[in-house]
Amino acid sequence: MAILKAFKAIRPSRDKAHLVATRPVASYKKSVLKAKLETNPYTFIHIINPEFGEIVKTKANSKERFQNIKNQFDIFCANDVLIQDEKDALYLYQQTKDGHQYLGIIGGASVAEYNDKKIKKHEATLTSREAMFTNYLDLVGFNAEPVLLAYPHHAELEAKYQSIKHNRPEYEFSTTDKVKHEVWILNEEDTLFITETFKSIPATYIADGHHRSASSARLAELLDERGENKNSDNHHFFLAYFIDEERLNIVEYNRLIKKLNSSEQDFLEKLSAHFEIKPLDKPQHPTREHDITMNLKNNWYTLTCKPEIIDYSDPVSGLDPEILTQRILTPILEIHDLRTNENIDFISGDLGLEAISAPIKSGKADLGFVLFPLNMAQVKRVADNEMIMPPKSTWVEPKLRSGLTIYNIKE
Repeated sequence: MAILKAFKAIRPSRDKAHLVATRPVASYKKSVLKAKLETNPYTFIHIINPEFGEIVKTKANSKERFQNIKNQFDIFCANDVLIQDEKDALYLYQQTKDGHQYLGIIGGASVAEYNDKKIKKHEATLTSREAMFTNYLDLVGFNAEPVLLAYPHHAELEAKYQSIKHNRPEYEFSTTDKVKHEVWILNEEDTLFITETFKSIPATYIADGHHRSASSARLAELLDERGENKNSDNHHFFLAYFIDEERLNIVEYNRLIKKLNSSEQDFLEKLSAHFEIKPLDKPQHPTREHDITMNLKNNWYTLTCKPEIIDYSDPVSGLDPEILTQRILTPILEIHDLRTNENIDFISGDLGLEAISAPIKSGKADLGFVLFPLNMAQVKRVADNEMIMPPKSTWVEPKLRSGLTIYNIKE
């Protein structure tokens, strides 16, 4: 079953919610980030980046930096920029982007269920990043960015959400990226109904946030070993946004290659061993699975996988990102580690074909591959078989803002 924990969220006062909530720091251009920090005293980025404007700064990811983050968080709370609810609750959150409504529940997800593989994963995590995030959570004591968890469609839950939406939201605002955000605080009756209804869901799937999930599980074990938080079970849960899988938007992650390691003719000849190659009159996205669109030095092609290279029996080998890696990137382009090789960049599909063609037109890259998007059934098949998808296989939306509902780990 899926266990949800109601919690007392630390959140912005109603009048400051639109100023506090923020996208991840890495998603902002440096100039925009600087302007936000200079002009908005309430942005959550001041907590994440507490040393803005200081000449002498602590080392990134150090204990000293994390302590400064905690200190800045405490200042926001002391000044009532952030307030804490008095009662446990779940929170209904809707994000509207480009006409698509992402609707789901913010609550605590169970570490025990994660350890028991009832919260299923499909990505590998790096031990070093897990350790860093664990140290961060241990020192700051809060979790501000929810893990994105998908669950199978459930008509009763959807009906309940729609009935709650008839009430006035606690927050309703739009951001400069043209996204509308709405949050409802659930009453005790609705919280109980949703908590009980979720118990009929056998498993949930991590759509985004594998490192955050893993580090939360590590922290729970660490605090138990140290005998801390004996009077609270908050550390046995982590902040999550539970969303119906039918509401997710899964976009492809495309590949951009900076330097071709052979002549164009030689490269095309090698490709022909495993792909049918068709020139294109204009750029276009693949229209079906197992077709890959390629831009080779400003010339566009469709690569259609020959049947013999597709392994339908294996949840991973039959995926287009894996086929691309095993048939082109590794043997032909000699890219053996997608995570560290400097000759490859990953471009999210939401940026469009221009994000592939522009660097090639300017001479900054030689080659680009556009993939057909994977679907949730493929993701679940990999997770159900306890396998790992290729790196950067999916770009999943919604992308959640930090600072709207903050989970107090050590309450």
